[in-house]
Amino acid sequence: MLSLVIHLADAGDNGLLVEGAYERGARIYERCAACHALGMDRTGPRHCGLVGRRAGSIMGFPYSPAMRKSKIVWTEANLNRFLKSPLTIVPGTSMGYDGIKDDGERRDLIAYLREAARGSECQIHVPGTRQLH
Repeated sequence: MLSLVIHLADAGDNGLLVEGAYERGARIYERCAACHALGMDRTGPRHCGLVGRRAGSIMGFPYSPAMRKSKIVWTEANLNRFLKSPLTIVPGTSMGYDGIKDDGERRDLIAYLREAARGSECQIHVPGTRQLH
């Protein structure tokens, strides 16, 4: 039976998901929840629409000067590098996180962020929050 489609292991920007990557990424994202949320800014900026967005570009969010000046566009490749070692990629960032060293965890987290942007949490506006329109 070919009703179950298994996607490529390293889907990258082609939009395919590794089987189970979204669910694993959601669990990994729980580590980010101390500072980030999908649909609203917290200590860190919101993650809805992160893939493809220029770093430091959410209006009104108090980014570090290093992040605002970085000129990074959050492609999946750039996210992968940053998530591995944020302080190495953007010296002076206020994101004081050592990074995700495991390649598979980073891949799954990026898959989650890409797919979650299409979900309902990223499509609603909550009054009193700074959200992407």
